[in-house]
Amino acid sequence: MTTSTVKTQTSAPYWAGFRDGLPFILMAAPFAMVFGVIATDAGLTLAQGMGFSVLVIAGASQFAAIQMMIENASIAFVLLAALAVNLRMAMYSAALVPYLGAAPLWKRALVSYLNFDQTYIVSVARYESRPEMTVPERFAYFFGVATPIVPFWVGMTMVGMVAGAAIPEAWALDFIMPIMFLAMVAPMVKSLAHVAATCVSISVALALIGLPSGTGLLIAAGAAMLTGALVEIWIEGRQK
Repeated sequence: MTTSTVKTQTSAPYWAGFRDGLPFILMAAPFAMVFGVIATDAGLTLAQGMGFSVLVIAGASQFAAIQMMIENASIAFVLLAALAVNLRMAMYSAALVPYLGAAPLWKRALVSYLNFDQTYIVSVARYESRPEMTVPERFAYFFGVATPIVPFWVGMTMVGMVAGAAIPEAWALDFIMPIMFLAMVAPMVKSLAHVAATCVSISVALALIGLPSGTGLLIAAGAAMLTGALVEIWIEGRQK
């Protein structure tokens, strides 16, 4: 297969991913702006704040780390807080292995860098609905989803840091985060197992809201996965 043929086959999945990623800039942009404002308030320089967004690209862990920095926590605790919140990325990575594990090393490295909530959830939904996709097509789609989001995340971080003082508090841009997650997760709740896992994750997360940053969410995620697996086993047993 020639290089031109491969490019032709992956062009359509890439642009499909690009189109599917576009709506998320409406939520990622103000979310990044809020981070820029908070980073400035925490005393980070423009270079430090931009480096944060470019290297990490994970809003929740960035906010957790900034909050710890504001509270004058040690570097060790700042890193642990960010790691705790970002441990979900390990689950994302494991779930992507069946779809992208056969890709070349440099592609897998790029996927690991661009593996955040939006790229993972949108891409896995696509892979599940189109099992006939080849590995190059899956990679192209994944990269397409990330293409419109990442530049806006980085660019709006800069806007937040440079013009943060001019953003009215009444805008309350922080409400974007829960809306964004609802928009991503809601369409994927399609079966009884999904509903059960969702209910358990919400209940456990709310019950453990007082735990250190990210800990309750990790426990809730584990409980949700266990619940979903048990419900699926129960359904299969009844069908037999």
